[in-house]
Amino acid sequence: MTDDARISLLIVDDHPVVRDGLRGMFASAPGFTVVGEAANGVEALDRAAALDPDVILMDLRMPGGGGVDAIAELTRRRCRARVLVLTTYDTDSDTLPAIEAGATGYLLKDAPREDLFTAVRAAAEGRTVLSPAVASRLVSAVRAPAPAESLSAREREVLVLVARGTSNREIARELFISEATVKTHLTHVYGKLGVKDRAAAVATAYERGILG
Repeated sequence: MTDDARISLLIVDDHPVVRDGLRGMFASAPGFTVVGEAANGVEALDRAAALDPDVILMDLRMPGGGGVDAIAELTRRRCRARVLVLTTYDTDSDTLPAIEAGATGYLLKDAPREDLFTAVRAAAEGRTVLSPAVASRLVSAVRAPAPAESLSAREREVLVLVARGTSNREIARELFISEATVKTHLTHVYGKLGVKDRAAAVATAYERGILG
């Protein structure tokens, strides 16, 4: 994050009114600084490279360059910014590609402002942000083709903490294990659930009743 502990934000949306609204919302809340805006994914790549924000609020469907392609390119470039999708759409054709491309989280534009602030803070810390409503939309797409192996008690503990947005470091501290061990448990969880990342693991676990 920035030196003064404020979270720097880049807002990417093709609607000026939406960008203005988000800028005003974050300007009125302590701990945030909007460093720039972009109207499409192509502009977002340029702004991200120039401004180095902590978090990018990314819309998905934009003329002149969509959000999913931009997220994938940011991931390929190993951009340090965390991408939090903020969109109107929660269909499977929108959510899964965005998560697979590397988005840290996915929220809908009707989310309460406090939820949005909380999500941005979590994203800035590298924690997965996935609303239960969006998680339910991912279910069919992320379900493994074969029955998953059962999780061990420790793997289940780790997954519960991941679902709460807990970082690997905090999980390690809470369970009195090393961060390397946490990562190993997560690798096993991903394999058993047939998923590739934390967000998909949480979505699948909700659907299968592993998380309630």
